[in-house]
Amino acid sequence: MPQALVTHILPLTTIRRERLLPIPGRVVARRGQQVNPSDAVAEADLAPEHLLLDVARGLGLPVAKADQHIKCQAGEEVGEGQVLAGPVGMGRRVVAPKTGRVVVAGDGQILLQLESKAYELRAGYVGVVAALVADRGVVIEATGALIQGVWGNRQVNYGITQPLGKHTDEAVDASLLDVSMRGSVIVGGYCNDPQVFKAAAELPIRGMILASMEASLIPEAMKMDYPIVVVEGFGQLPMNPLASKLLYTNERNEAALNAGAWNPYANTRPEIMLTAPPQTAANMP
Repeated sequence: MPQALVTHILPLTTIRRERLLPIPGRVVARRGQQVNPSDAVAEADLAPEHLLLDVARGLGLPVAKADQHIKCQAGEEVGEGQVLAGPVGMGRRVVAPKTGRVVVAGDGQILLQLESKAYELRAGYVGVVAALVADRGVVIEATGALIQGVWGNRQVNYGITQPLGKHTDEAVDASLLDVSMRGSVIVGGYCNDPQVFKAAAELPIRGMILASMEASLIPEAMKMDYPIVVVEGFGQLPMNPLASKLLYTNERNEAALNAGAWNPYANTRPEIMLTAPPQTAANMP
């Protein structure tokens, strides 16, 4: 059964968060390392591409004879253009069309796993790597003001906060965006216009915090490559006073946005972490 749903809004706290790959991979961060939200802490090949080469046909030989001319073995890394089998006859040979790794070599065939860009798991927070989780990721410790939301578009980033308007209960309009907001995390109220997301992407911004938005905008928000965190929910809802006060009193402060999916079974939510000044963090009990 899921735990009771609790939303945390805290002026100053220290949190520990696991950041884990969906499958086993490689941890690239080290214990004690200072990280920013966009730093890669682990990586994995989520969807490797494979290519089957017909060696027997390529060399024009029966399967048994073709195997005698294979020049690679399973597990071997090969480069683009490298000869994998042959030459025989009139210089017939089989070459690697791309860089990759040999998975199977034999029975007249070679199976290659092509080199692909690995999926990178981002830290999601400004903090310290407190522990490593073998082959899966890290535990990050972060200190600052914490605001949990109800929805996020699964992106992470960080930047300096900049409010849109004077209050978080105002409707957000694309005309409020200008070049002075480039590279910032903008804070706004209610959004019902998809042009807001597009205009923000064109600047570009590093993130967006909204009090609420229309549920019909979810598909458009999911297309954005910057994080969007909705604090209150869907429909026209004002931001709660505590979250609003934290965001406005910390204007021009650094905010880390981890717009992860809300998982009621793990009691996890999208989060905003406003970085605490070093002297404030040092004085925490």
